Amino acid sequence: MRILLIAGGWSSERDVSLAGAKSIETALNRLGHQATFFDPVTSLHGLVDAAKTHDFAFINLHGSPGEDGLVQAVLDAAGCPYQGSGPAGSFLALNKAASKEIFRDRGLNTPDWIFLAHEPGPEWTPNLPFPLFVKSNIGGSSLDLYRADDQPALMRALKRIFAAGHEVIIEPLVAGKEITCGVLGNPGTEKALPPVLILPNSGSYFDYQSKYQKNGATELCPAPVAASVAKAVQEAALAAHRALGLRGYSRSDFILREDGVPMLLEVNTLPGMTGTSLVPQEAAAIGLSFEELIAKLIELGLEYHAK
Repeated sequence: MRILLIAGGWSSERDVSLAGAKSIETALNRLGHQATFFDPVTSLHGLVDAAKTHDFAFINLHGSPGEDGLVQAVLDAAGCPYQGSGPAGSFLALNKAASKEIFRDRGLNTPDWIFLAHEPGPEWTPNLPFPLFVKSNIGGSSLDLYRADDQPALMRALKRIFAAGHEVIIEPLVAGKEITCGVLGNPGTEKALPPVLILPNSGSYFDYQSKYQKNGATELCPAPVAASVAKAVQEAALAAHRALGLRGYSRSDFILREDGVPMLLEVNTLPGMTGTSLVPQEAAAIGLSFEELIAKLIELGLEYHAK
């Protein structure tokens, strides 16, 4: 097939997107597809024309555009099938405050939060206890993520994020370990993959350096946890995936509390896709190679488009 590989873009996660695209392009070539690279580095100009001359689009964008559903909406208008979720689910998942409203409504465990659309005045104080995690409401890859142990640190973090033009979400520290779980399949056939336990090798949380620097973290898949805990994580990942109306695949990130309860942080609709990324690790645990995972995502995208 002629496949349009869309990666890069103008978000702060551009470099991560391009790195994953190299692995995907290699896999597409080995699967016998003809891959054409499209980088919306400054605009989406030419995307409609390109989509109309290809059989399928594989999106590997992080942040906006891509995870916000914009590219998916353009592809829908052009009649070009693609992997993963549609515009609405993508937008809901990217917006942490909006998705947490839905998670809480569906009875899913998620940390309390404060959403700030504008920088507060100097006298403002949070109604959540320190330490607090402060992050961009629509950011990813742990960029613009800060730990604030007191009010001055909180105000510094807020100033940095608002200066970058982002809204802010604030959550209290939840004691526990990071665990993540992917979901694979279209509506009605989704299945949760084996969870991955993440142990940062430096620092106390899974920040950008832990994610992308060599030896930044130890990732254990399947997670060495009790079967009942793994099942609870998988059930929560499936519930979150369905609550947002997602399809194809997703990855939900949790803090696993010391009592074994998974606290849902966020859901990623275009998770990292290098050979060593988290979802490919989970797929490998059930016998799917990276190339087979790429082929499966294309199959699921075509299946949904045909319906």
